[in-house]
Amino acid sequence: MSTPAQHERLAAEFGGRQVLDERDIARALTRIAHEIVERNKGADDLVVLGIPTRGVPLAHRFAACIADAEGVSVPAGSLDVTMYRDDLRLRPARALEHTDIPAGGVDGRVVVLVDDVLFSGRTIRAALTAVEDVGRPRAVRLAVLVDRGHRELPIRADHVGKNLPTSMRESVKVMLQEVDGRDAVVIAEEQP
Repeated sequence: MSTPAQHERLAAEFGGRQVLDERDIARALTRIAHEIVERNKGADDLVVLGIPTRGVPLAHRFAACIADAEGVSVPAGSLDVTMYRDDLRLRPARALEHTDIPAGGVDGRVVVLVDDVLFSGRTIRAALTAVEDVGRPRAVRLAVLVDRGHRELPIRADHVGKNLPTSMRESVKVMLQEVDGRDAVVIAEEQP
């Protein structure tokens, strides 16, 4: 559990304010995992795919929460969307991430795409196209830790940890233990 001093240090480090700590994130993930199981009427035929970078550890955490609650192992993997993005020519070159589709694939199953922040919707559009290349799921659902608004495409999450209305001048930084050494969500003012 974070102390107020740790919150202040983290917020100062990123020039913003901490809006979620490790306990908040754990609660949100547990709630979303239960929502996923409830909507699916069980854990059968679920496949959880995280979008790199931070969506991957979140996907594995969801799979672990579902396994704890249901006693059923849920396959989790990753889905690289880099080559499916519509802004490749506008951004600097990126290293390709690893796509790891669990054994059994996605055909006829319910795929839960997982990302850390939902913003414009363009990453999710790319993920939907990437899913088409790996199979034909029965359904695709979206789970995100943070929905910050500002959609440019008609995409919405089925499961949201926290809605954080932001201005376009702000950024949302998600930190996870597996990648950053700690769990937190910070909103910071963008530097001009």
